[in-house]
Amino acid sequence: MSIASFLMPKAEVSYLRDDMTLRQGLEKLRRSGYTAIPVIDAEDRYVGVISEGDFLWNILERNEHLKDITLKRVEHMAVRDILQNGKVQPARIDTAMETLLEQVMRQNFVPVIDDRNVFIGIVTRSDIIKYFVAHSKK
Repeated sequence: MSIASFLMPKAEVSYLRDDMTLRQGLEKLRRSGYTAIPVIDAEDRYVGVISEGDFLWNILERNEHLKDITLKRVEHMAVRDILQNGKVQPARIDTAMETLLEQVMRQNFVPVIDDRNVFIGIVTRSDIIKYFVAHSKK
């Protein structure tokens, strides 16, 4: 069994570009319905994962009083400015299944990259669980 069997390709995945403004990123995250999504650069290389919490804490950090919160104060910032690199490690397409299983135990999805660090999709925890549930019944 290989990662490719579980891969949800990039074309089917919500992701952000690291040069998007915070407003653009937050709007796309909200439309996606997810709480965290991958971030890629202009060359489609994986750079990290950003979550609702990353947006929230950075917006709060830049607004002194809660009653004065506006996105105007952070509009000049890009997604890359609040990204916490290294929080979610990607897997290479040739990663062993045992390693992938260890990763999905710690995170809801695993970003998958090729040998040039180009983002090619994700593997979700739920797809892995569904596979093992289906095969344990046999």
